[in-house]
Amino acid sequence: MIVVISGTNRTGSNTLKVAKLARGALEAAGENVVLIDLREMPARLFTPDAYGTKPAEFEPFQKAILEADGILTVTPEYNGSYPGVLKYFIDMLRFPESLVDMPAAFIGLASGEWGGLRPVEQLEMVFHYRHAHLYGRRLFLKGISKLLDEEGRLADPELARRLDELVTGFAVFCRKLRLT
Repeated sequence: MIVVISGTNRTGSNTLKVAKLARGALEAAGENVVLIDLREMPARLFTPDAYGTKPAEFEPFQKAILEADGILTVTPEYNGSYPGVLKYFIDMLRFPESLVDMPAAFIGLASGEWGGLRPVEQLEMVFHYRHAHLYGRRLFLKGISKLLDEEGRLADPELARRLDELVTGFAVFCRKLRLT
């Protein structure tokens, strides 16, 4: 199973739309996929005592990560980085077992010119620190508000092809690592 994380809790985000596109492409490639939408994180997770004792409502998120064969994170760029809620989600995962030896891939998106390059590179450092296996390909979507049609699909066939190529390649990467 591959987990796709929509890396923001912003309502109506393009990040969730792209995460759903990635999920659909993975499912079309025959993969079992779980989509984690950070808008669904339990409110009790944001209390100061959650660092020591996670609320029971967080367990399905944790379980999905622990059972994953790979994690594909879709992140927007907020103020030159990734959203704080995504960092908090990572911080709440059990350490060290949640990301150790986990295949990980990234899609960045932004309104600006660099298409989420900065948050992806910063996330790669965090995942590398947690001993994940980073997939060598990434996808950056610049000017995201102009790239999606009314149905939330990528209007540019070349970008849609690159998304499919990324997720199918990542699925193969996950399978190869499972065999080792």
